[in-house]
Order: sequence, then structure tokens, then C-alpha cells
Amino acid sequence: MDLSLDRPEGYLFVRRVGEHGITLVDRELTDSFLLAPDHVVEHWPVHEAGALDASHVDALLALQPELVLLGTGTRQTFPAAAFMVGFLRKGIGVEVMDNAAAARTYNLLAGEGRHVVAGFILCARP
Repeated sequence: MDLSLDRPEGYLFVRRVGEHGITLVDRELTDSFLLAPDHVVEHWPVHEAGALDASHVDALLALQPELVLLGTGTRQTFPAAAFMVGFLRKGIGVEVMDNAAAARTYNLLAGEGRHVVAGFILCARP
């Protein structure tokens, strides 16, 4: 599914979401990653939402988000409460959704100039 026909300027955006990869601008990533409007952290060592815990919070907070979006693959899967609490204690909202919804929401918020950070979980190919 193509998410953007125009090429926005000034921020990194998601062009396409597939089952095993996500295209940022013109480059497909096939491993989990973190995305901010001005920065990508590739090879985020998470392959399922159930593996997220408090130790994964710092990588997202290092990008100084005002809001965190978590794309959990092709289906929405909620992580452990310890992961969610790490953001709530800092007063940062976190929303969990499937990757396609997270990409649409990220593009909208980044396009408005918001400092949103998205974590996209991609499963390894069988």
C-alpha cells in the first residue's frame, strides 16, 4: 500500500508498508527500526512486541519524542506494562498500532512539524 504520492520536504517519511519491509523515502528497511522526523536508528533489536520491556524505553527517549508511536507488525499487539510505564512516568504519550496505521499517523504528525518518534517492529522472514 502506497502511503504518500508526493515527496514531502523537511522530514523523513514512510512511502510504503509491507509485511516484511517498510520504505522510507526511497529505501526499504527489512529490520526493526526507530524513526524520528530527522533521524533513523536502524537495526532496533526487537522482533516482537512481547519482547519489549523497560530496557527498550531509553532508545526511544534518546530521540526526545513528544509522542511515541509503536508499530507492532501486521497486527496490533500490546507490549508489557513495564514498557508503557517508562513513557508515562516521563509524561510522554505512547500509542500502539499495526505498522500501517503507525506509518500513516507518523506521516501526518511529522508533516505538521510535531516531534513524533515511531518504533516499527518487523518480523524476520521465514
